Amino acid sequence: MSENEMANENGGTTNGGGAVGTLTKKNFTSDQEVRWCPGCGDYAILSTVQGFMPELGIAPDNTVFVSGIGCSGRFTYYMDTYGVHGIHGRAPALATGIATARPELSVWVITGDGDGLSIGGNHLIHALRRNVNLKILLFNNQIYGLTKGQYSPTSEEGKVTKSTPFGSVDHPFNPIALALGAEASFVARTMDNDRQHLTQVLRQAAAHRGSAFVEIYQNCNVFNDGAFDLLREKQQGTHNQIRLNDGEPIVFDEGNRCVSVGENGRLVITETASTPPEAIVAHDAKGRPSLAFALAHLSRGPNEPTCIGVFREVERPVYGEAMTAQIEHAVERLGPGSLDKLLHSGDTWSVS
Repeated sequence: MSENEMANENGGTTNGGGAVGTLTKKNFTSDQEVRWCPGCGDYAILSTVQGFMPELGIAPDNTVFVSGIGCSGRFTYYMDTYGVHGIHGRAPALATGIATARPELSVWVITGDGDGLSIGGNHLIHALRRNVNLKILLFNNQIYGLTKGQYSPTSEEGKVTKSTPFGSVDHPFNPIALALGAEASFVARTMDNDRQHLTQVLRQAAAHRGSAFVEIYQNCNVFNDGAFDLLREKQQGTHNQIRLNDGEPIVFDEGNRCVSVGENGRLVITETASTPPEAIVAHDAKGRPSLAFALAHLSRGPNEPTCIGVFREVERPVYGEAMTAQIEHAVERLGPGSLDKLLHSGDTWSVS
């Protein structure tokens, strides 16, 4: 089938350069029945992603979604693109192979706080530190939903669940701080039910070259309902979402409160009216990493005023591109490789 035929079959068209146009949400919506618990935040995320993907102008057959185990793992079945439903925690590793071998593809990873930060923690941080050209969406509901409500790596201390009947004694991960510690080149947080904000963050992540890590607060209405109400509910969110906009002073709560520099340089929340303008922090996503890290720790969890938006966005070499350049350089110096020569080089022996 020709490129134009494939594009037309998918509902899009291609021009002479191979770019795809006239794509719609329908082109990215599979024929599979969507099955999550009624009211799950995953529905809102799926709908937003399906509605956003046509903006990229990339055909579904040049797009890959990779997921691990958990409620979020179903995501790949509902996207009418190529997809891989991998084993627990290994989605970033599988996606690294795809993005490195096929750099022309748009590769997205769907994971959760359990899948991505527990058994998959090492795979996640190495994908981020390498700066593989991946877009990683981590659905954080602070609970194990698929296995019926055990505490997860992001559950708060004291969390009472089926696996912690007397309350969790574990200190939770801060996903944003973790990604920043791995020196991810793009780190952001958004909400499942804020379509406009989620779309804007996805747009910025998609435009970024390299690993983009996006934490999405996602409500599990069965096993952890209301965990993010202070931020998700419109009336409360208006006062408690600290929206980060690059280059702008960090002011929130309808302008009544702000993030300012306190004693010993620590960031604190103060009343705007009583804070000197020069003490109000201006966000700088491309500046020093210490600012993003401090903003990640401004709250101890979503039960306090919390930052959302892009924490950090910087440019550095992309892993796949660096590896390809290295191989091309080796070929120029040494000539084409030979598998037979490789297998019979160095210390070899025969077993009879």
